[in-house]
Amino acid sequence: MARTREFDTGAAVAAAMEVFWDRGYEATSVRDLVAATGVGRGSLYAAFGSKDGLYEAALRLYADRSAEGMAARLARDEPVREVLRDVLLGLVDETVGHPHRRGCLMTNTAVERLPRDRAAGRIVGDAFDRIAESVAAALRRARDRGELRADADVTALADYFTTLVQGLRVQGRTGADRRRLASVVDTALRVLPLR
Repeated sequence: MARTREFDTGAAVAAAMEVFWDRGYEATSVRDLVAATGVGRGSLYAAFGSKDGLYEAALRLYADRSAEGMAARLARDEPVREVLRDVLLGLVDETVGHPHRRGCLMTNTAVERLPRDRAAGRIVGDAFDRIAESVAAALRRARDRGELRADADVTALADYFTTLVQGLRVQGRTGADRRRLASVVDTALRVLPLR
């Protein structure tokens, strides 16, 4: 008879996510993961198969939280320029306010693990697509309300702002201060084809 799992896999994945986010994949050892999760090596391998399996679960958790959080923040029924500015400045504040300036786990993964890690690439790509769709939905609502010109290309604008998010996270991680990044946000918002 198989033994039942004696630990909360969700809590273990969340703890592992924090370690991978702080250190990256390569610099994180299985010993680090055991210490962070409080789960023995054998139990981690039984539950996730490998360090890669645990990383994929942690990355998926982060990606889901990021995409869902972005969708919720973008769903506000306010002028789209205000909403986008608040969302972008919120991400800047999260990045520059963290003592380790760890940026975005998805962006960090793209830099560290791709293209050789195809599973991670799918998780990151899917999350970026979900974020872009949330931005596009906000832009479509703004266009329908008459805030944006009728000919606004919401798909191109959504891709632009999704790319901007990653750039802000990287710049914030490398030490750019809030004032500088806020200036980037305000400059970027000028591309909106407002009426």
